[in-house]
Parts: sequence; structure tokens; C-alpha cells
Amino acid sequence: MKYRRLGRTNWSVSEVGYGMWGLAGWTGSDEREVMRALQRAVDLGCNFFDTAWAYGDGKSEAMLGRIRRDNAGRHLYIATKIPPKNRRWPSRRDYTLDDCFPPDHITEYVHRSLDNLGAETIDLIQFHTWEDSWVDDDRWYRQLDELRRQGLIRAIGISLNRWEPWNGVRAVNSGLIDTVQVIYNIFDQNPEDELFPACQSRDVGVIARVPFDEGTLTGALTRDSRWPADDWRSTYFVPENLNASLARVDRLKPLVPPGMTMPEMALRFILSHPAVSTTIPGMRTVQHVESNLAASDAGPLPAALRAQLRAHRWDRTPMPWSQ
Repeated sequence: MKYRRLGRTNWSVSEVGYGMWGLAGWTGSDEREVMRALQRAVDLGCNFFDTAWAYGDGKSEAMLGRIRRDNAGRHLYIATKIPPKNRRWPSRRDYTLDDCFPPDHITEYVHRSLDNLGAETIDLIQFHTWEDSWVDDDRWYRQLDELRRQGLIRAIGISLNRWEPWNGVRAVNSGLIDTVQVIYNIFDQNPEDELFPACQSRDVGVIARVPFDEGTLTGALTRDSRWPADDWRSTYFVPENLNASLARVDRLKPLVPPGMTMPEMALRFILSHPAVSTTIPGMRTVQHVESNLAASDAGPLPAALRAQLRAHRWDRTPMPWSQ
């Protein structure tokens, strides 16, 4: 495992971290296997874990807390997220700070997450939605800064709406945040336009999420893939999205080099960009952990392949189903 600096936090984090949404929010997760997968990730050098209160109403945080206690001799970086008060994902332009993150709500959920995690301090607290207009109402920052002075949190981050990387550039340039979490993968390359240069200029750490485009870039989905009604993917992979995504995956398959899998190619594409501090694939089995973490050892993709993959950029517009 290789490590990178998480922006101005100066933390040395594993360049392949662990995204924990699927552990509590998707069907098909076996808790015992998940706990084995989490431990295997720790054993292989993963030290950055991204969760949220909303992932199972604290269930994912509690699982991370158990792993943290089982590995008390190692520092595992905990990143979690405050849910918006109105429970609406994604945020909308007309949502105010009071709709989503009033100061008392911020404090309440920092304490809830601390209880779930069984921790005294959260390394990185993130807003689970974000609107750049909130930069003008600094009550959110003053509240988090007070919690930081109390020793309850160490760093502040934001998580950006799907396909809206521009909606965090003001926050980055404000100098008030330490990290930004954004969708970045072979298809979603538009963070490179404005967001990544701003992050590099301001020394803000970049957490690249959804490296496999919610599963299409694993190469495992088909046009017949279906999920239970209570699984988020059943509403995201509507035919309009699933068919369009798989058509693009089909055009990618000839580019996968011999001896390399599509997931490995997807992860190494992300890690080829110097602005990225860590990427956080969701992993629910030991096998997934071992194959995904191995991408770090393999290093960046060859320049010629990266150039070919740039032609597969897909600039998408948020839709009601894209959440």
C-alpha cells in the first residue's frame, strides 16, 4: 500500500481507502463477511475509512467503531458525515443552511457519530450535502471550529452532489475546508476542470468517491441486472441510465490490457491524477479488498492508456433518478 498526504491536514493516508456506504445501505451485505473484509483491509495497510451517519442510521459507523477498537494499536483515520436536517439528497439551489445544517444540528450529529463510533474524536467531519452559497453564511464554520477547539473533531470537509464538482470551488477557495469529496472516475472526469486545480492551489485534500460508477466500471453489471425495491440501486439504475452506462462500458472493454481487470484499470486511472489523495471503493468481501488494494502497488496507468481513457469522458446532467 502506498500513502499520500491528505492536503493541509498533513495526514498520511492510504491511497486506496474504504468506502462504507454499501456495508449498511445496500442489499446483499453479510455483516460477518464485511467485518472480515474491514479487518483484511487494515492488515493490508488501509488506514482511511469513510462512513456517514446516514449509512444505516449509524450502523456503518458502529461497525467501523468495532474495527477501530479491535486495532487499538493502529491509527485508523475516521471520516464521517453529518446528514442534512431535511434528509434530502442531493441538495438544491434553494436550500438554506437552516434547511440542512443549522448549528445545533451540526453539534447533535457530531455527538451522535462519536457515540456510534465509540470515539473521543472524529478525524474528519464532512457535510453530506453542500451548496456553495453557504460559504456566505459562516455559522457552519464557526460551529465546527468550536467543536474542533473542544477536541471533538480534527478537520472539516464537504461531500459534493453527483455531477456538480463546480459546486464546491467557492468553498475550496474560501480557505475554510480541509478536504472535498467528489465523484471522479473514468466517466466523470470533470473535477479536473476547476475543482482539482483549486484544491491543488489551496492544499485541500481530494477524496475520490464512486470509482466504479456505482458498479458499471466493475464490468459485472448487465442489462438484466435487478435489485430489490429497498436497494438504492433499483432507483438509480433505471433503464435510461443502465443501458447508457453499459453501452459506454462495452466501448471501454477493448482497452483493458491483458492481465488487468476493469476495476484495476478504473482505480489506477484515478490514482494517476496528482490531485487525488485517496479513492474510496466500496468493498464487502475479502476478495474485493485484496483485489482493490492491490491497485495501489501496481501504480499509475501508462500515459498512453490514460490518454485513450480521456476520450471516454462523459459529462452528465443531474436527473431526478441520479440523487
